Amino acid sequence: MLITEILARNARVYGKKVALIERDPAKNTRKEITWDQFDTEANRVANALIAKGIKKGDKVVHLMMNCIEWLPAYFGILRTGAWAVPLNFRFSADDIKYCTEIAEAKAIIFGEEFIDRVNDIKKIIDKTVLNYIFIGPEELRPDYAEPYADFLSSGQESDPKIEIAITDSAALYFTSGTTGQPKAVHLTQRNLEFSCFLENRHHNQTHEDNFLCIPPLYHTGAKMHWFGNFIVGAKAVILKGIQPKDILEAVSEEKCTVVWLLVPWAHDILIALENNEIKLSDYNLSQWRLMHIGAQPVPPSLIKNWKKVFPHHEYDTNYGLTETTGPGCVHLGIENINKVGAIGVPGFDWECMIFDWNSLTMDKVIKPVGPDESGELAVRGPGVMKEYYKNPEATAETIVDGWLLTGDIARLDEDGFIWLVDRAKDVIITGGENIFPVEIESFIMDNPKVQDVGVIGYPDERLGEIVTAIVKVKPSQDMTEEELMKFCEGLPRYTRPRKIIFADVPRNPTGKIEKPKLREKYTGRSEKLG
Repeated sequence: MLITEILARNARVYGKKVALIERDPAKNTRKEITWDQFDTEANRVANALIAKGIKKGDKVVHLMMNCIEWLPAYFGILRTGAWAVPLNFRFSADDIKYCTEIAEAKAIIFGEEFIDRVNDIKKIIDKTVLNYIFIGPEELRPDYAEPYADFLSSGQESDPKIEIAITDSAALYFTSGTTGQPKAVHLTQRNLEFSCFLENRHHNQTHEDNFLCIPPLYHTGAKMHWFGNFIVGAKAVILKGIQPKDILEAVSEEKCTVVWLLVPWAHDILIALENNEIKLSDYNLSQWRLMHIGAQPVPPSLIKNWKKVFPHHEYDTNYGLTETTGPGCVHLGIENINKVGAIGVPGFDWECMIFDWNSLTMDKVIKPVGPDESGELAVRGPGVMKEYYKNPEATAETIVDGWLLTGDIARLDEDGFIWLVDRAKDVIITGGENIFPVEIESFIMDNPKVQDVGVIGYPDERLGEIVTAIVKVKPSQDMTEEELMKFCEGLPRYTRPRKIIFADVPRNPTGKIEKPKLREKYTGRSEKLG
């Protein structure tokens, strides 16, 4: 079933029930729409686009911050048979130009936050972009863009009934990878449908659940986690804020039951509680049943501390990539809390293998490594992308015999659980030894004074690289370099940091540590961020 058909079914079955709620703490505003309104707005978007000449197979750039219009616009694009092209809100004007040109987009729907960036590139992207639709205050609208309200009113409320097959193309998602230009991940309607079943299978959402969505919707993580609620017609809250108070207020007032957090936000909640900046007694959180985390390695100490504060919470972690249609190709499973630290086991209908690089480079085949040995994680299943669009070389390097090579180093333990060791590109080589930053970061996070840490290699004439830790100390704490060096004596000698820098640790919108930024700032190595 197409995800647009799931939306139509939700409108038929749950039409007058609330589908989406938007909360904006900065403006102290709250909006909501029903499933009927959601479905109707998607139809209006589709018909208005079709009236402008958008047809099946065209591409429409979707450049918006999280808001209540985000999902109806996305579903409207899909109903035309065109491909949705959601872009990272942190992309520069050059990045937006690059992605728009790769997609050869015919239209762009954009919010007020992107006016300057679109203005900067308009003359260039005008080669293919014929229609600009603006969501934002009328007084800010560029002359060349049509107001969203007028655009919507021009579209009919009925389903345009474009013939779309489950095997048809649906979207281009550009990676926000660590180096190089963003790659265009080509997803099909089947990819999107499968992610609905996968997420619901993993987290058991029912129609009575309420999902709190905080991460950006352009990213497959946030949207595909919401899909688990969507497939059963359960509501969701789009929260435009990440402060602990905002999160707990939303959970309490909207009666949210499922919350997907990033590591920094979970840390911030625990720190705010520890410092008495917020109090649990001020909120009604009894219905909150599941907290899960993804997008980055999760320090076991964080979950241990979380369970002390929220002992009734189920917990899960999910691993995935844009190339796997988001999270879930590997997941811990709510029943495996004893294995926190591992990314888990193959997700529903997925296969996983940890393979030996030598087997691929020498024999041109993928062969698994032995037990407890490190190798590259490969996955295979219905969520694997169709290709890197217009990039056959990268596709051939990444998909081998149906296996997607993730670029992540992992190992398999004796119980069949997969442990993420590190990104292949982030490995530090010191004196000929391979050192994995994630293991050091996890160890340092056990220190009760540490709020965040990122570990990189620092150039060294003798050893090649030395381990360097950039450490953010909790606001209420003081720490010296000597104190942390002493703590790190619990690590094997060759992996201990030789250099410590106390500073903020930059993370992208999905919570991943931006290692290229750290390397550029502290070592002078310049890497293009995607």
